[in-house]
Amino acid sequence: MIIQICVGSACHLKGSEKIVGLFEDALKKYDLENDVTLAGSFCTGRCNREGVTISVDDDVYTGITPEGFNYFFEEKVLKRIREERV
Repeated sequence: MIIQICVGSACHLKGSEKIVGLFEDALKKYDLENDVTLAGSFCTGRCNREGVTISVDDDVYTGITPEGFNYFFEEKVLKRIREERV
């Protein structure tokens, strides 16, 4: 799985650095560091009024905030990994 976090100007101001840290912590917590590749991306042109743009493989999600990160991670990352392993 490849997760790309927008680090363009707008997303940077909206907390992309914090989101990167949350991803790093979550991947360690669930021992997924070898299953997921984290990468930065420049602006995807999908800026949202709130939050950061993140791609999980070919799916793009906008508006991801530190407050909503845990839900996003559980629903869009963990759930997908578990489904792929079955």
